[in-house]
Order: sequence, then C-alpha cells, then structure tokens
Amino acid sequence: MAKAENKIDKSTQSVTEKLKNLYRLQLIDTKIDQIRILRGELPLEVNDLEDEIAGLETRIANFKNDITKLNEDISFSENAKLDAEALIKKYTEQQNNVRNNREFDSLSKEIEYQNLEIELCDKKIREYKHEIEQKTAQIEEANEKLVDKQQHLEQKKQELDTIISETKVDEEKQNKEREEIAENIDARLLAAYSRIRNNVLNKLAVVSIERDACGGCFNKITPQRQIDIKSSRKIIPCEFCGRILVDPDILEK
Repeated sequence: MAKAENKIDKSTQSVTEKLKNLYRLQLIDTKIDQIRILRGELPLEVNDLEDEIAGLETRIANFKNDITKLNEDISFSENAKLDAEALIKKYTEQQNNVRNNREFDSLSKEIEYQNLEIELCDKKIREYKHEIEQKTAQIEEANEKLVDKQQHLEQKKQELDTIISETKVDEEKQNKEREEIAENIDARLLAAYSRIRNNVLNKLAVVSIERDACGGCFNKITPQRQIDIKSSRKIIPCEFCGRILVDPDILEK
C-alpha cells in the first residue's frame, strides 16, 4: 500500500485524490480491524470474569457477615439461657422458704416459664448453628468457584497480553498512518465515511469493483456506471448499499 502523503490543502484536492485517500484510509482501517479480530472476544471475556470474581467476593463477604451475626445471636441466646438457669436456681431456693401454697405455685410457674425460655434458647442455638453450617458450605462452594474463575482469568489475561504484545507495534504504526491520512480528508467526507463504516457489518465503507459488482454487497454494477467509477471524476456510492465505489487500480493513477 502507498505511503501516507504529507498534509495538503484539502480545498484544492481533486476528486481522484479524495478517493485515493478514502481508499487508503479504508485499507488501513481494515488492517486495524484484523488486528482487533485477533483479540476476538478476549477483552469481553476478561471483563466478564472480573465481574464474576467481584460478585463472588461480595457473596463470600456477605456470607461471612451473616455468620458473624449468627454467632452474636448464639452468644445472646446462650447468655439468655444462663440468665434463665440462674433464675431457676433462685426460684427453687425461694420455694424452700415460702409461707403458703400460692407463693409456691407462683414460683413454680416462674420456674416453668424459665425452663421454656431455656428450651427456646436451645432451639434458636440449634437453628443458628445449622444456618452457620449452611453458610460455611456456601462459602466453601463460592471459594472453589472463585479460585477456578481467578485461574481462568489469569489464563485469559495472559492470552490477551500475548496478542497485544505481538500486535502492539503494528497497531501503533497503522494508527499513526491512519491519522496522517485522515488529516488529508475533508471533515464532511470523513464523517460520511465513518457513518457508512458504522452502518455495515464488515466495516467496509470504500470498496472497489470486483467481477462487475460492488465489493461490499456484491450487487451488479451497470457498464456505464463502471466507466464513471473508473474515471474517478466524482464520488459514486453503490445504489444498493451506499458504500463508496472506487476503481481497483485507483492507487496507481
């Protein structure tokens, strides 16, 4: 491909020169696209894995916070149980010094109530411990997934870094040349080129004639239109896809 030309006065450019620069720009952009295709879905995969890892870390942290709260609840219930046992001991001793049956029965009811409190505390403690076991198992499961995702992420990052390092010099060179070419293209024409590129799947905004057809959509081009395109005297879009059509040998003119 021809080297990028020095910056020139765009207002004095012929249509042929405009078409040459557009075609050069397309060739450069195609090379840059191919470099990025080499990376494939790796950047997205890396981002997705990082999001998954962050989600797992948050989940594990939440489980740990839940376990801390459950241990606090266990301590509270154990203290409540000790208080109830102390009251039972107190009421039992008081029963030995009662003056009548009514006081004895009242103390018996208090002892019965505190025994129910102890049973309730025991029930809560068992439930809390069961929840802790479940949360602990969930943490272990999440940690296994986390390790797997971290290893997978490291592998994908290494693959991406390798591709980037292998293509970095070439990409920088192509980007520099692209900037030089873009400087020599009229702003409105450059905007039209970008708009076409963004609207087509293969990112080809400027295409040459191939086998009497548009090199982008492959629809046939009439002989008279081919003659007009070959003359390079005006900018001619494909009537089917809107891509800018150029003579295959335009860079040699």
